[in-house]
Amino acid sequence: MTQWLGPEEWQAVALSLQVSFWATLVSLPLGVFVAYALARWSFPGKQLLNGLVHLPLILPPVVTGYLLLLSFGTQGPVGAVLQDLGIVLAFRWTGAALAAGVMAFPLMVRAIRLSIEAVDPKLEQASATLGAAPVWVFLTVTLPMTLPGIIAGAVLAFAKAMGEFGATITFVSNIPGQTRTIPSAIYAFLQVPGGADSAMKLVIVSVAVAMGALLLSEFLARRVAARVGGT
Repeated sequence: MTQWLGPEEWQAVALSLQVSFWATLVSLPLGVFVAYALARWSFPGKQLLNGLVHLPLILPPVVTGYLLLLSFGTQGPVGAVLQDLGIVLAFRWTGAALAAGVMAFPLMVRAIRLSIEAVDPKLEQASATLGAAPVWVFLTVTLPMTLPGIIAGAVLAFAKAMGEFGATITFVSNIPGQTRTIPSAIYAFLQVPGGADSAMKLVIVSVAVAMGALLLSEFLARRVAARVGGT
């Protein structure tokens, strides 16, 4: 692939993989927690939380990116505090990971929530009546049975992060080698004469990675489901 892709194209692919990996990894624990809360708990503001989680799916991605810039930019309330700690997200690859994670979060939560809701609550209640603490019930009963959904949610989030464009380019711009992911690189190549070939190569890579991620998700989910069912 390194011979087929030029240095600039390969750089965009490597950066996209890096951004998507960290966006998925960092958001996964929060995604599991939020999905469990929405599936099992009743609390004031539950519908508000559900709306906020799914808001990035409804808002134009540019709006989400602009809100991230206002909040996490160096002049924003959160960004200013992070800057004092030596952490800058705006116009950095870490900011691209944040934007991709925010946009992918609803898909992750939805897949995990549906998986948790499919678990019979009586199994959790039976474990609790035997004296198991809620955390232990989750780790020994709920989590193993929802692993296929967690895997599916993580892979969906990874694939979504790979294709994220609007929020990313608004929040971190399109800087070669720093924030230029595959979608941004495709857009940049299409703006210059003779860039169509490079854009097409990245399109092929993007489709291949997305299909590979979906097939891997299906394979792992089936393996985990079979193992859980066997036990």
